[in-house]
Amino acid sequence: MGSKRKRKITVNKQIKTPKLYRAILPVRNLERAAAFYAKVLGIPGERISGGRHYFKCGGTILACYSPKGDGDPVGRGWRFHPSQYIYFSVRNLTAAYRRVSNVGGKTLGGVATMPWGERMFWARDPFGNPISFVDERTLFRGKK
Repeated sequence: MGSKRKRKITVNKQIKTPKLYRAILPVRNLERAAAFYAKVLGIPGERISGGRHYFKCGGTILACYSPKGDGDPVGRGWRFHPSQYIYFSVRNLTAAYRRVSNVGGKTLGGVATMPWGERMFWARDPFGNPISFVDERTLFRGKK
């Protein structure tokens, strides 16, 4: 019988803990999704663009997203949002990009500034789960 060694996980204590602030839920019908979640959550939410409706849920935003409503080609839009995306806000976006790349994640393109002003990048963890990192100085939490 082989012995299994526990691998020690090291962390950089100088890195500020990221905060989870948005989860994207891809939807095919934004009007229907907005109505459903408004009833379920008991809040109207806020239309951010033709393809996004945000619900402020404590410190995290639930974002219903329809690529067609934002004028994104469905193929490209769903490419970045095939399932629920988890967004982290970070102090140093460049350092986060390097860390993701260096520890087995796969970055999807580079750092970019979105039309709504956020500076960010998308990636996949080693298991294929979609993740995103946003410069904390550019977080967009809604118009109100």
